[in-house]
Amino acid sequence: MASSAMQSDSDDDMDEFMDKFKTQRYNNAFSENNWEEEFNKVPMFMKSAPEEIDPKSYPELSCLQSIIHDEDRPPEEQARSLKDEGNAFFKEKNYQKAVLSYTAGLKKKCGDQELNTVLLTNRAASHFYLGNMRSALNDAAAAKKLKPDHLKALIRGAQCCIQLRNFSEAMQWCDEGLKVHPTDKKLLELRATADKHKRAAERDARKAKAKEKKLHGEKEALLAAIKDRGIKLQPVNSRQRGSDSEDEDEGSPAAIAQLSLDGLSSKEVTGAQVFLDEQGALQWPVLFLYPEHQQSDFISAFCENTCFIDHLAAMFEELPPWDADRKYLPKNLQLYFEDEETEQLYQVDPETSLLKALQHKRFFVKAGTPSFILLVNGSSFSKQFLVGKKVHKL
Repeated sequence: MASSAMQSDSDDDMDEFMDKFKTQRYNNAFSENNWEEEFNKVPMFMKSAPEEIDPKSYPELSCLQSIIHDEDRPPEEQARSLKDEGNAFFKEKNYQKAVLSYTAGLKKKCGDQELNTVLLTNRAASHFYLGNMRSALNDAAAAKKLKPDHLKALIRGAQCCIQLRNFSEAMQWCDEGLKVHPTDKKLLELRATADKHKRAAERDARKAKAKEKKLHGEKEALLAAIKDRGIKLQPVNSRQRGSDSEDEDEGSPAAIAQLSLDGLSSKEVTGAQVFLDEQGALQWPVLFLYPEHQQSDFISAFCENTCFIDHLAAMFEELPPWDADRKYLPKNLQLYFEDEETEQLYQVDPETSLLKALQHKRFFVKAGTPSFILLVNGSSFSKQFLVGKKVHKL
């Protein structure tokens, strides 16, 4: 009877509680507006860890963190907690914080080699996804040193080497791993990838070397052809220090510019460079200057055996728009080159070939591009331009 009475009282209390629950609000309940926010403060339901943990805002999480970082616990236990913390950050793809957690775990210097190996391997993975391939490789190597057969360290080391294009080293990592894990698919796949890239890199290196050798041979042949013709080269920002005397021996060191690849650098400036054509003739980039109008013309391939008049006739077949007086007719033009060392001019007969002009003992090809000055014979500008200048005929 007593039991039945107690049960009846309990039912009455429950009915009373439910009636109150229907009509009165629970003071500590989550509101409709903030229930998601409050849920996210509970560690079990958190979608991501907050950047900064305020004990007032996140009391439960703060408590858990204090447990993780409790310095009174054994180093192994602290390191393991920090490993778990790093793993949580890693799963969230927060690799920077994962690195900090794994690093803190390693600093505990616990005696558990297996745990330290995992910490190093996991930190290597975090560095890998951050793009820090050197750091990732160093961690993988340290993990392998602690435990030579650790599969994840071996795989990560090979992956890092491939990313760093150290394909031979990647294959070594795979070979070491396959000795203890001979059937591991990932190691086999990485080795095949490294071998493929290694062969491609070696093939590209051979092609590049062959191309370089060919280009060097062509350049040497070009220099030999220029030297055989007695043409003198002068690199950019360089002046010949020859004697002012025109009677100087043509074979003396002062009269012949040093032949070098630097003397053929015009391609960087003009987009063209002297070359030997299939018939063995030199084709030169040539610049024509018109000081009266501050204009210029450029011929990218002027055959050494061609006379100036042939190009002039083509260039002035139609008079340029800047020639308002229509006086730049081929028959009216005078051609000169300047000896920069002596500041003297040499007049060139338009019927002369380019080669003959280049072979003159006072002509120096600067930056791989011969240049010539064009004036209108008898014009007022021409007379003024030539005042005070010593002019020689070729």
